[in-house]
Amino acid sequence: MSEARTGKRFPLQLPIKIHREDSAGDTSGMTGNLSAAGVYIRADASLEVGSPVEFEITLPPEVTGGKDDVVIQCRGRVVRTDEPNASAESGDSRGVACVIDSYEFVRNS
Repeated sequence: MSEARTGKRFPLQLPIKIHREDSAGDTSGMTGNLSAAGVYIRADASLEVGSPVEFEITLPPEVTGGKDDVVIQCRGRVVRTDEPNASAESGDSRGVACVIDSYEFVRNS
């Protein structure tokens, strides 16, 4: 099986909020890794491969070097899902790999 990833991935565990269009509402989780082209999310969200997804990633000041959190609003699509396993690393969260099609920085004013 060939590797589909492009670009450098950073093993950052950052808060993420997944916006759901169905009745389930928003779901919170953590990133497992992040690149300019995609993100791996650990969250208790059941998302279908191929489905569009919107999410917000919060970058804390320790990551950005600034004084405040920076929020990145992303649109993308699900390319892989992993069923939960009870490992110490992931707990019982599902893994969801998403490509990022577009993003914008949200300014708090």
